[in-house]
Amino acid sequence: MTVAAVDCRGLGASGSWSLSALLHGFVAASVDPDLRVERLTMDSRSTGPGALFLACRGTAGHGLDYAQKAADNGCTAIVAEPDAAWDRPAIERLSTRLGLPVVPLANLSRRAAEIAARFHFEPSRALQVIGITGTNGKTSVSHFIAAALASDQRCGIIGTLGNGFPGELSATGMTTPDPITVQAALADLLKRGAGTVAMEVSSHALDQGRVDAVHFSHAVFTNLSRDHLDYHGDMASYAAAKGRLFRMPGLQWAVINQDDAVGRTLLAVLPPTVQRAAFSVEAGAGFASETRLWVRASAIEPLPRGLRIGVQTSLGDGELTVGLIGRFNVANLLAVLAVLLTMGMDLTSALKRLAGLHGVPGRMECFGGDSGPLVVVDYAHTPEALEKAIGDLRRHCSGKLCTVFGCGGERDRGKRPLMGEIAERLSDSVIVTDDNPRNEDGDAICAEILAGMHAPEAVLVRRQRALAIRRAIALAGRADAVLVAGKGHETVQDMGALKIRFSDRAQVVQALAEREGRRT
Repeated sequence: MTVAAVDCRGLGASGSWSLSALLHGFVAASVDPDLRVERLTMDSRSTGPGALFLACRGTAGHGLDYAQKAADNGCTAIVAEPDAAWDRPAIERLSTRLGLPVVPLANLSRRAAEIAARFHFEPSRALQVIGITGTNGKTSVSHFIAAALASDQRCGIIGTLGNGFPGELSATGMTTPDPITVQAALADLLKRGAGTVAMEVSSHALDQGRVDAVHFSHAVFTNLSRDHLDYHGDMASYAAAKGRLFRMPGLQWAVINQDDAVGRTLLAVLPPTVQRAAFSVEAGAGFASETRLWVRASAIEPLPRGLRIGVQTSLGDGELTVGLIGRFNVANLLAVLAVLLTMGMDLTSALKRLAGLHGVPGRMECFGGDSGPLVVVDYAHTPEALEKAIGDLRRHCSGKLCTVFGCGGERDRGKRPLMGEIAERLSDSVIVTDDNPRNEDGDAICAEILAGMHAPEAVLVRRQRALAIRRAIALAGRADAVLVAGKGHETVQDMGALKIRFSDRAQVVQALAEREGRRT
């Protein structure tokens, strides 16, 4: 449904909206034009004077279950999504009881994004928004794009590590925030001078309509592997959710990893109005004739702490030497290169900018490696990501490789034995430990990981993650490597009711310092 244009005379001098102007075209019922809306929220705890509470139905309840709390906090009005429990007569009775407007709006869960976009004057229309989706690589690609564009313009980031500009991100705790936060973040970045925004777009966000009102210029697909099946149920549903990004109205470019089977499918079914760009890490990769722009790696040479990559493109050839490790980072770099070329940057300039990139915290981030072992911290928490991380680190390791990892509680249990098998098969030694057990029994999680191994008796289990990291680094020789996988950038260990500050990165730095102190 397309909402009619709004008469901005509904705006007050302070920038607040009249409720009737804000909801014009969304609801047919008359709404008090004198009520002012100064902010939006989907959380009753953050309501207050001037707030409009959007009460959506959820999987475990309904926002209207907290309507009294919102009213007690002084909210201006409530927009509510009718359902079986809260039909329109029930909403009318609630409005009378609370003494404030409760306006029913069908399908509010999907329309909230449009309301938020209107409230912030459609900020994405004034920005070039690049959406990045896929199981792995979203964070690296978004940060690499922002860094590569830094000398030309301010490029904002919305994603796993937070919202804002590189080096000054505000954490949200979500890859893609709720639709109100998304639109507020876009508006804030525009106000602060951003011309482009690189946004991580999760499958949850696409499925729930959080980005429905974002106008994307580019959509990037990195890869798809097993993850989030506790939410989507099966891989087909997971892939379908990702595919929604490539059917967004007004999309200009699709930049797609054609080494991935889902990526090849996306390339084949893109709307005719979307221009195709494809990338591949395979030297002999061919590209379909309808591909407007392509990028591939002609050669990949691992260096002690970096990569040398031969690059071929539809616009010419070149070479890139960069201080990043890992074959999957080659794919990330090629994705970014393709984006830069679609934006009109020449190949020489684009390669020069990529050469200056640094790693993203917790993404194949290197520590040590001089007088001691090379230790890499990575966010790999899926079977495919773990397999790639171990394989990539092996190419930079002349000695033995130890993998330290665990699996999160209250998440897809099916991947636990798969990750156990991968770690055992590709590593010289494995230490299984806790990784956000949440409300599950940590011993049971470890047992399910060990069930995928051929010789679980040879595997060391250290539930205390800090001790597991120290043990691995203490046992490693100078030519060895240690992969600490699963948490990456995270700074909290979630043990259900108990949440403690914990950083793999900080623990690695401390363990290496302790090791060096003992050596000297």
